[in-house]
Amino acid sequence: MAYDPNNIFARILRKEIPARTVYEDDFVLAFHDIAPKAPIHVLVIPKSPYISIADFSATASSEELTGFWRAVSKIAEEQGLTHEGFRLISNSGPNSGQEVPHFHVHLFGGTFLGV
Repeated sequence: MAYDPNNIFARILRKEIPARTVYEDDFVLAFHDIAPKAPIHVLVIPKSPYISIADFSATASSEELTGFWRAVSKIAEEQGLTHEGFRLISNSGPNSGQEVPHFHVHLFGGTFLGV
């Protein structure tokens, strides 16, 4: 599958669609989900065009990989989630329910999330 440069996250990265940004650096953009599933539900996306975690893991540079995962940890800390805990999910492919073909992780927290 080829990367679609007109997917909603690509458009958010280009500032064509507004987002409630919580964090941005050279590697990622993080923003609140428009349909939150927890009191805190942040999406973290790389700024480069990767379709899935498999694509990202296989083709991103070491700098991008490190920058992305460090940003995820920093965002969790800034959102006040590291003490009580949080859930991190990445759907990959149509059978997983991935809705946007741009690699991203969902950061959930702010409540007990069950098992």
